[in-house]
Amino acid sequence: MAGELEGSKALGGLLNGLAQDAFHGHQGITEELLRSQLYPEVPSEEFRPFLVKMKGILKVLLLPAPAARTPFCSANESIASADMDFNQLEAFLTAQTKKQGGITSDQAAVISKFWKSHKTKIRESLMKQSRWDSGLRGLSWRIDGKSQSRHSAQIHTPVAIMELELGKNGQESEFLCLEFDEVKISQVLKKLSEIEESISTLMQPT
Repeated sequence: MAGELEGSKALGGLLNGLAQDAFHGHQGITEELLRSQLYPEVPSEEFRPFLVKMKGILKVLLLPAPAARTPFCSANESIASADMDFNQLEAFLTAQTKKQGGITSDQAAVISKFWKSHKTKIRESLMKQSRWDSGLRGLSWRIDGKSQSRHSAQIHTPVAIMELELGKNGQESEFLCLEFDEVKISQVLKKLSEIEESISTLMQPT
């Protein structure tokens, strides 16, 4: 039965099934379903270690480089920032073919082809899953006169009205309206200037 697992014919389907289950949220893709559809001649006790091995390889492909990790990254954000380039991919798979109990050259070729075809979609899916809060869909603003205030002197003074359109994937938008007077606008501009300065400092070559 080992020959069945060493072949590459069904491996593409197995990797796709694992990706659909782990990264795209498609439920119902069980170990027994994958075995019966792709490796029907392989007993469960032989198929299970092979399945675990392939899951492990996919996880390694998605691990970010140490430089990409920050103390503030959540697990999903860290995974979604993965950027193993194709040279690193080939080096990793070559090492796996030389490892005792690793993979065959044919299997490495199938994994390489799968990763090159699916990497972008997997990353996009993980990015969506890692977004806990609503995303910004739109923004509009205008200058208006203040119509209500506890202090009569502030009525009719100019204010900036900003409307944010927020929403989660697959849900209807929500709208948030913000009002800024001259002082608040100055504070926002100051914060934006500080953020821009920080980004410029981080982008400077060391």
